[in-house]
Amino acid sequence: MGVLVDSQKEGFGSSWGGLKNLVRRKQVDCAHTKRLDNPQLAKELTIPHLVAVGVGSTIGAGVYILVGEVAREHSGPALTMCFLIAGIAAALSAFCYAELASRCPSAGSAYHYSYICVGEGVAWLVGWALILEYTIGGSAVARGISPNLALLFGGENSLPTFLARQHFPGLDVMVDPCAAVLVLIVTGFLCLGIKESALAQGIVTAVNVFAMLFVIIAGGYLGFKTGWTGYEVPTGYFPFGVDGMLSGSATVFFSYIGFDTVASTAEEVKNPKRDLPLGIALSLSICCCLYMLVSIVIVGLVPYYAMDPDTPISSAFASNGMQWAAYIITVGAVTALISTLMGSILPQPRILMAMARDGLLPSFFLEVNKHTQVPVNSTLATGIVASILAFFMDVSQLAGMVSVGTLIAFTMVAVSVLILRYVPPDEVPLPSSLQESIDSYMLRHNSDAQMINGENPAKSPGDPCLPLLGEKKVAVDCTVVEKLEALSSFTAGTLDEENRRKIASWTIMLICVGAFILTFSASNLWFSSLIRFTLCGAGGLLLLSGLVILTCIDQDDERHNFGHAGGFICPFVPLLPISCILINVYLLINLEVATWVRVSVWLMIGVLIYTFYGRRHSSLLNAIYVPKAHVDEIYRSSGAML
Repeated sequence: MGVLVDSQKEGFGSSWGGLKNLVRRKQVDCAHTKRLDNPQLAKELTIPHLVAVGVGSTIGAGVYILVGEVAREHSGPALTMCFLIAGIAAALSAFCYAELASRCPSAGSAYHYSYICVGEGVAWLVGWALILEYTIGGSAVARGISPNLALLFGGENSLPTFLARQHFPGLDVMVDPCAAVLVLIVTGFLCLGIKESALAQGIVTAVNVFAMLFVIIAGGYLGFKTGWTGYEVPTGYFPFGVDGMLSGSATVFFSYIGFDTVASTAEEVKNPKRDLPLGIALSLSICCCLYMLVSIVIVGLVPYYAMDPDTPISSAFASNGMQWAAYIITVGAVTALISTLMGSILPQPRILMAMARDGLLPSFFLEVNKHTQVPVNSTLATGIVASILAFFMDVSQLAGMVSVGTLIAFTMVAVSVLILRYVPPDEVPLPSSLQESIDSYMLRHNSDAQMINGENPAKSPGDPCLPLLGEKKVAVDCTVVEKLEALSSFTAGTLDEENRRKIASWTIMLICVGAFILTFSASNLWFSSLIRFTLCGAGGLLLLSGLVILTCIDQDDERHNFGHAGGFICPFVPLLPISCILINVYLLINLEVATWVRVSVWLMIGVLIYTFYGRRHSSLLNAIYVPKAHVDEIYRSSGAML
């Protein structure tokens, strides 16, 4: 598995060289990889800050509309069960995020984890998809704020002229100055510092939470007063059956997207091993409780079939004589949108900075302000692009693209947990500047091993395993792993460990294939019954076999030392990550075809950028991979601290 000197400089004619580019993996940040020319972000965040960021990013204005749509079309009074099931599904991803965030607390979130566990190619696609998610998501949220603000001031056209939407018939464009201004204001807050940004988001989120508590308390009072008429319907608690409830759960699942923003701030957390898992767990728990309580109240006030799909909460209160409650609910919707806007823009600069650190994007995005310790160039670039989109484009049709980035990230995080547990990286990339130190270290220990075995340490000139110290750009036949393994004789246990890793690697790959086959065949009704059942059976068999194999074989002992050991440990592995993969792949498969066409265009642009820039400027371009156990000794012998 060792990758030797100059192994990444193959041209386009070498397909193997291109493949090695895609699978090369970077090291978890440690003392050796803290480079002086890569300034670190400020460690200012604690658990309250993380909860504010997580809740603010998750609870958007959609919940004020979603309850009516899902109750009328999918669940009926069982709306609460939809939010509970969706919350449990989101918790599967949250567990995976919590372990990786505490073990690898660096900027970049899912991109960073994928780069460490899976490889550069997949990491690039994850990062590129997340850039799309946060840009489109922020612009779409900003476009939704101005209509709600107008309602607070008396009506649809009550905003000042310079902030009101204007339509240009000749260009068929509806510009939204208010949305663009709000994006720039939020960008300015984010440039002040992460602690200040989290405080501002906490204040806005508190207003939104108080509005939801008003809905719960006042709605509960009205429900007891009127006898909860919404539950007294002849169709029962499940008017659309269990299938309808599950369909509603898939719809409301996206209302939990946002807790991953907490993971994106990992580098700025004071105590990441403790605070990140708690921040993610508390954020998701608070959101789930609020969603369920609101849904209990609303479906109890009005029969599900009589709900207004556009303003379900306001109309429910109005039908019970509390028209004035609409103002409080509108304030909650506005603050929810603003906090979601901040949560959409906050992670992207950190992903851009992480990708620039790895050489996959220009160093322009790498600059960190010395006073605020914020990636200022990345933040400004994100804000400017999002404000332009919010000003000129109605991005509501592109909103489905936001889900693709999130679900791809969730899937790869679950895969990364399986890799971490069963086949964690056993080699570490070192810079080519340490070539002579590595060669001398290998020669010294290779000679020691031969003396122990009673062999002549002198090597013949034709021995392919002898490193060529005078030629630093020569690939040799024997890998670094093979040379250092000469320190001890091969035993049956070593062979078994090698086979275990191979079996685990293939099993994880087959689990992903099985999840795709099962969900694709189950979701496409245009297949004949025979083909559908056959494919579903094959996919289910692969998944079940993978679960059984991973359950029976041992997890890798090195998982205890991976990254920053001692943090949160994801429970029920491999069942939990496999369930997470299955759910997220199912949701990805069921997105609209038009959404996938748009996303494919974006991903193709990303492939071109990586091909012509990223792979040629990667920080791992000339990396030398050595066994993890020998890294500290090599650094000590060389005296190099990067």
